[in-house]
Amino acid sequence: MGYHILIVDDNRIMREMVARAVQMSPLEIAGIHQAADGAQALDLLKKTWVDLVLLDINMPVMNGEQFLQALRADPALKSQLVIVVSTESSKTRIDRLKALGAGFIHKPFRPEELIRAVDAMTNLEAP
Repeated sequence: MGYHILIVDDNRIMREMVARAVQMSPLEIAGIHQAADGAQALDLLKKTWVDLVLLDINMPVMNGEQFLQALRADPALKSQLVIVVSTESSKTRIDRLKALGAGFIHKPFRPEELIRAVDAMTNLEAP
């Protein structure tokens, strides 16, 4: 049994880069799902089991912070594990995201940084 990962980013190339980094991790990956914005991600989460969300912040339609707020407000999804992967530099905004229970790593990232963050988050709760 492996992990199902959802990558949410409006940039297709960045989604692919994140997916490659996750695939390099020692985690057993059962599936990688992708969404281009928070609204697509919420729809997908209502239909598909996901162990961890890797979330960008600055996206059209529904940004990452709005997505995270909606996620935490939904009783069925509120405990979803989330790591924000973003260029965001506002300490205030990053603190708000962390207060909502999200991990955080900055873009650009080295694959090892992402792997460490995923490993730390997934070791909190095994699937």
